[in-house]
Amino acid sequence: MTTVEGDAHPPFLNAGNAGPFTLDGTRTYRVGLKRAVLLDPGPDVASHVRALVAWMADADEVVIVVTHGHADHAGAAPAVAAALGAPVVGPATVAAVTSPLADGGVVETDLGELVAVHTPGHIADHLCFHWPRRRALFAGDLLLGRGDTTWVAEYPGCVADYLDSLRRVRDLGVDVIYPAHGPALVDATAALDRFESHRVRRIRQVEEGLAADPGASPRQLLPLVYGKSLPAAVEAAAIKSLEALLDHVRGESRS
Repeated sequence: MTTVEGDAHPPFLNAGNAGPFTLDGTRTYRVGLKRAVLLDPGPDVASHVRALVAWMADADEVVIVVTHGHADHAGAAPAVAAALGAPVVGPATVAAVTSPLADGGVVETDLGELVAVHTPGHIADHLCFHWPRRRALFAGDLLLGRGDTTWVAEYPGCVADYLDSLRRVRDLGVDVIYPAHGPALVDATAALDRFESHRVRRIRQVEEGLAADPGASPRQLLPLVYGKSLPAAVEAAAIKSLEALLDHVRGESRS
């Protein structure tokens, strides 16, 4: 069943893959009526694939768009593309993509164009999609619909890239942001402020930890940054995040 946030927002289907990093699950958005885009088809779950195919049955032309290659976003793309006879558009590095799209590339719909915006940080080849007609942005995993943080620990330099991507999105002047996980962020500026402030605060905490102990390891910094009640299920992710923050802070000190 299509889940609609309201007349002002695009409809979406939720894959139901709820979890600590996906919140209520992956939201697959539809933009367009007869000439339509299916954005981030989600995980390769048979029931979700069937729902997406049925959802798009009334469109004359469909383009599948992926923000990046993580399985909870692009996993269903091959199956949905085969069923609909649709191209898959997105970063060239994503295996399912048949029509690579670079920064500034455009996908047309009958409700306005979507413009690719290269926003590395969560992953190096991450794309957001600007919807100028609605002053909106489809954010993939650049931001989540709840909280103040997303996964930024994938590769060296990701923290600096992430902060730059937030600033780039800020310059677009959008009013609303549609993340792939969680509800719409209807005050885009406040959301960008919140996610940027969180990341900067983490950087400062790591700087303070290194000032006290220049040789501190990620595990030694764990209680300082995350407190002593961090759930065991997210400890490994927290350590990876601290590795990325340490890389950033030490790199800044060398520059």
